[in-house]
Amino acid sequence: MLINKDSCIDCGICVSRCPVSAIKEDTTEGIQIDLEVCLECGVCKRWNICPTESFYQQELVYPRTVRHLMSDVLTIAPESGISGRGTEEMKTNEVTGRFKPGFIGIAIEMGRPGIGTRLGDVEKIAQAVISEGVEFEKDNPITTMMADTKTGKFKDELLNERCLSAIIEFGIAEEKAPNVLKIIQDVSTQIETVFSLCIASKARPDGTIPHVKVVEDMGLWISPNGKHNLGLGKPVYKFD
Repeated sequence: MLINKDSCIDCGICVSRCPVSAIKEDTTEGIQIDLEVCLECGVCKRWNICPTESFYQQELVYPRTVRHLMSDVLTIAPESGISGRGTEEMKTNEVTGRFKPGFIGIAIEMGRPGIGTRLGDVEKIAQAVISEGVEFEKDNPITTMMADTKTGKFKDELLNERCLSAIIEFGIAEEKAPNVLKIIQDVSTQIETVFSLCIASKARPDGTIPHVKVVEDMGLWISPNGKHNLGLGKPVYKFD
């Protein structure tokens, strides 16, 4: 995103509206957008608060287009046809059936409004968990950014690109979950952003949830928040 300095009046109204503080007020140059920090999310323009409508979207070329794809909620990811970060959420498992009995789904959502993440940090986690033989979700745009899904190596030109958030997704057998969670815990000290760890598994017939014991045995906290399937969707998969 750029600012038309011929029309901008340097009022500063927009400074507080950027989710990653890329809009700055310079004492000599007035209002400026730090393009190194900017995620091309379009929030500043969509706020429609600029009294002179000075924001405009410059032509984006690869690899910068990745910032727009992963940060603007109005974009559509070609891999999945879904807006935002282009991935079905794990709470749709009762409909999609991605994580079958005996398996646990894991999503590592890196970055948040106010922080963002570099894809280089996403690569660090991807390369760490691959040692357990995980298979990354093919319909997630993050997977298509990898040069090699067998190693978790990203395309070199993307490593310094930033986005609002990015999700690494994969499924693993229940018995591998403790090792994978330990790996994530260890590599978390090597990255420069925040992340949330999402875990999903199909409840057993007795009502117990397989991943709960795994997480509790590691001494990790489980959020009491929950999302429940109301049965309003039409399942495309039937569990055995």
